[in-house]
Amino acid sequence: MATYNPFKKFIRPKTETGVFSETEVNLANRNSGLPLESLEHDVTPIGQHYLLIHFDIPKLNQADHIISFTGDFFNPYTLNYRDIKKMPSQTIPVTLECAGNGRSSMEPRSFSMPWSYGAVGTSEWTGTPMKALIQRAKPKSDVINFIFTGADRGFDSGVEHNFERSLTVEQINNLDVLLVYEMNGQPLLPQHGAPFRIVVPGWYGMASVKWLNEIQASTEPFQGYQQVGTYRYRQKRDDEGEPITSMKVKSLMKPPGIPDWTSRKRIVSSGQVDLMGRAWVGGGRQIIKVEISINGSWHNATLDQDSSKYAWKKWSFEWAAIPGDYIISSRATDEAGDIQPLEAPFDIGGFANNSVQKTHIFVRKAEQ
Repeated sequence: MATYNPFKKFIRPKTETGVFSETEVNLANRNSGLPLESLEHDVTPIGQHYLLIHFDIPKLNQADHIISFTGDFFNPYTLNYRDIKKMPSQTIPVTLECAGNGRSSMEPRSFSMPWSYGAVGTSEWTGTPMKALIQRAKPKSDVINFIFTGADRGFDSGVEHNFERSLTVEQINNLDVLLVYEMNGQPLLPQHGAPFRIVVPGWYGMASVKWLNEIQASTEPFQGYQQVGTYRYRQKRDDEGEPITSMKVKSLMKPPGIPDWTSRKRIVSSGQVDLMGRAWVGGGRQIIKVEISINGSWHNATLDQDSSKYAWKKWSFEWAAIPGDYIISSRATDEAGDIQPLEAPFDIGGFANNSVQKTHIFVRKAEQ
């Protein structure tokens, strides 16, 4: 029997350059980005890590919550919090970025969460390797993927569903996927997926399903909405598109000086200004260069040599600032030779905008 669905005729509204609707503002009020001054931290404080919550935050009891291994396994089983805490654990520093980060500056802008720069953060995630848990359940020989289901449920573009994503057998074998229960040494907070979530290092954040309650082995391609209805690179809405996976090369700068409250433009005093920021990329690749643009003139920054496989890398640059009006940007290059573009490549969903950040800075004469 069909269930009542008042959202099935949803039509995505058109957007207007520089004008954000009440609905977009409400989404921005509900979700939070990284304050860019927090880029100074190697590990993002929990309260400053970005959040994107599609539906509602489920109220789950750590003591009672169970993860079920279902579907095409020879040995399906369940786990609770006590079981998982007894298992071998790993702690991995991982940078997570929302695939929609930077959407607000794409033109035409997709009607969705209007992220600017802040949908990113780096945490030390502690959990149990997912590969071993799946091997224990003994997937059947014809299994092609594993479906991860969260407890959060709602509508997106008229489709009712739990938030679900899938990974192939090859991806489980090759990616260091964790079943996570701690973030920066503390139990997961409700908004970050407590009591359990997965983290897929190197991928955009949509793959790291929160509030995990089921892992299903399947012999069929997964057609869930969050797998095929969105999070795909498309030029037109009716394109089949390509799946979004690994993060593109990107960098951000901690804004120097002090800000104007509304415009967020900056002012610094002349003399040496220490610029710093972070650069990252997915796929386990490394950042090999960051350049700084001072009004269009590019200079090499200094890269920290210490960084882990999946976490962002710190860069720094000493700027001899003289009074004037400046636009400053940073541009990263990875070991595969991929370079941040100056302008965003178009995507109908506003995904994976890795174009350079532009920060407007005024330099005033230093007081004698």
